[in-house]
Amino acid sequence: MALMALLVVVCLTFCSTASAITLQDLNKNFVKFKEAVTAKEIKLEAKVTELETKLLRLEGLVERNLISLIKEDFATKMVQLENNVSQQKEMLIALQTKEPADRTTFELDNSENAYFFAKRSILRTCQEIRAAIPSLSSGMYWIDPDGQGVGDDPIYVYCNMTTGSSSVTHDSESPINVGHCAEPGCYSRTINYNATSKQMIALAELSGKCQQSITYDCTYAPFEFNNVPFGWWSDRHGNPQYFWAGSNASAHTCQCSIDQSCVDATAKCNCDSTSPMQLTDQGFVTDKKVLPVTRLSFGRTQFEISSGVHTLGRFECFGQAKSAGIPTSCEDLWRIGHSLNGLYSIKGPAMMEIIFCDFTKLPGDAGFQRWVGYADVKSTHVYFYVQRSQRFTTVNASIPFDVATLNVGNGMNVTTGIFTAPRAGTYFFCFTGLAEFPTFPYLSYLGIDLYWNGNLTGRAFVEDVNTVAGQYSPLSLQSTLHMQQGDQVWLQIDTLFPLVGGRPAGRQKRMPPAKRVVLFDDSRHFTHFTGWMLEEEISRSL
Repeated sequence: MALMALLVVVCLTFCSTASAITLQDLNKNFVKFKEAVTAKEIKLEAKVTELETKLLRLEGLVERNLISLIKEDFATKMVQLENNVSQQKEMLIALQTKEPADRTTFELDNSENAYFFAKRSILRTCQEIRAAIPSLSSGMYWIDPDGQGVGDDPIYVYCNMTTGSSSVTHDSESPINVGHCAEPGCYSRTINYNATSKQMIALAELSGKCQQSITYDCTYAPFEFNNVPFGWWSDRHGNPQYFWAGSNASAHTCQCSIDQSCVDATAKCNCDSTSPMQLTDQGFVTDKKVLPVTRLSFGRTQFEISSGVHTLGRFECFGQAKSAGIPTSCEDLWRIGHSLNGLYSIKGPAMMEIIFCDFTKLPGDAGFQRWVGYADVKSTHVYFYVQRSQRFTTVNASIPFDVATLNVGNGMNVTTGIFTAPRAGTYFFCFTGLAEFPTFPYLSYLGIDLYWNGNLTGRAFVEDVNTVAGQYSPLSLQSTLHMQQGDQVWLQIDTLFPLVGGRPAGRQKRMPPAKRVVLFDDSRHFTHFTGWMLEEEISRSL
């Protein structure tokens, strides 16, 4: 027991001592830990402060770099924009003057060019684009054949800048098998173009020539058999056509018959022969009045050995339709680029005419052109007024004049009294004079004749019997003539003598009076001759 008690006491003492030692160690360790944490906290705060400083520096650097990059990008874009503006100015100048811009090099791609031309340049064909900007490369471009701002939207076509041709694409350019069927036109395919019919018709009207190739690879699949058509194509109006090359719409024909090279000399097309071998007919349809092809129809391919494959080329137009000088119709105005509806002056068969043009329509459409009336247009004014101041008695000679009050156009020669028409047109002439009679017991008279190119065309006449000296009588003459340039008109005294006994007599019995009837005049001017051009045949002057 004593031993047990001793052990208990020893254990308690040891445990108490151990506990005291542990608390001290813990306290020391805590102090050290706290000091270490405090030191690390101080270092961490220093690091944070340092990092914040670096962050501020980095943010400033990034901001400066970003600003610098933005400035550089802005400067680059400004240079590009200035270049684009400069190019567009040169293009605009070239379009306005219609002169090639040789020094201009365009670095825009075709799509940008296409958009530019469709939306800004108002160009109607690839030929116009090529003429305005020769440096452009071939590719897809927007054009607006019926005119910008009117009609249908612009169309996207392929422009061959070597030839200036405009090609309209469609959905049947690849070879297509017609399959097997027996009846005429039992196979039929509608051609869908990337353009409206109105725009393609306008393109054809603007162009000098248009064409479209048709290829048919055939094996015992004729276009025509026993005079029955099994194949045809439909034109822009939907009418069937049986010519596969050229422009002769009145006959079934192919290129081989035009060239006289068909495999069967009695057939008009290779495919029309009864040969079971594979043959081909290929040609270009060139009648722009019926193009483009709108449908292909084939038949008689029901046999096992029969086959037919068609390939349709693009609708291609090139060149420029001829316009003969001054416009003579709304169509001529449309061809040279007019697109605003309104009244226009045109050259008519003889005179200038006024017409109303509706450019929302195409040539040939009802209401495209409406005639309004004539335009009183003269290339020059022509009128004269001349007088005499003394008697005139000479026969068979033109009556000269002494005074030219007016002679606009210089048509009247006062010395000879002959008027020469300076322009072709309609002229009005008026003459008045005074006949002076002598004392004479028989019939006496005076006739003033109007001559046109040496032919008598009018006469003023006065007569009386038992006249006495100092007796006067007025004469007058008016005439309206349609004269050509260079035609001449003049007046002259009638060549007949007075009659004897008041009745007609043979020439041998005629006897002149002691004093003739004369055309009287003095300083008071009783003789007047005037004329003016009413209307000019202006077409002759243009």
